[in-house]
Amino acid sequence: MERTLILVRHGQSEWNLKNLFTGWKNPGLTEKGVEEAKAAGRALKELKFTPDICFTSALVRAQKTLDLMLEEMDIVNMTIIRNQALNERDYGDLAGLNKDDARKKWGDEQVHIWRRSFDVPPPGGESLKDTAARVLPYFEKEILPKVIAGQSVLVAAHGNSLRALVMQLDGLSEKQIVKEEIATGDPLIYKLDENGKVISKTRV
Repeated sequence: MERTLILVRHGQSEWNLKNLFTGWKNPGLTEKGVEEAKAAGRALKELKFTPDICFTSALVRAQKTLDLMLEEMDIVNMTIIRNQALNERDYGDLAGLNKDDARKKWGDEQVHIWRRSFDVPPPGGESLKDTAARVLPYFEKEILPKVIAGQSVLVAAHGNSLRALVMQLDGLSEKQIVKEEIATGDPLIYKLDENGKVISKTRV
């Protein structure tokens, strides 16, 4: 039985382009982001991948990425479940700020700690540990059982919500996961066994 889970980070957003902390804010995709999403859909179509069900966050950039991918795959009437549990990490007081301006205000070292530590949240926001604490229970309750049952599942989400999943799936440490880069519009294809353990992982 094929047990396939595909994770895709949304295409480049307007705030990615402007170097702004985004978090739960809701900018749209850039032209490049639209093309990244379409290219991801075309790549999966070439692999003859057809999802049985799709999951995405409550944020527009991930939802639009998924819609564009499905269009390129010529898929209509797909079951899509949108849930806030898959949202990007909440950057709190940093949301909307230019990353360079944040460094000027708080210093390079402090901003680096907020961005790349596992368990130090920015003011009013979430750490990666906090993000994982909402992403992983949702994954284990709602997504993983469908994959184990043999459904092919496509998840379109965000850099940090996907980091939380990759950390668990790949068995990475706290130090390893903060160094893990997940590119926009770059599908990660996991094959799982009947216990939900990873058999293989490929990048498209």
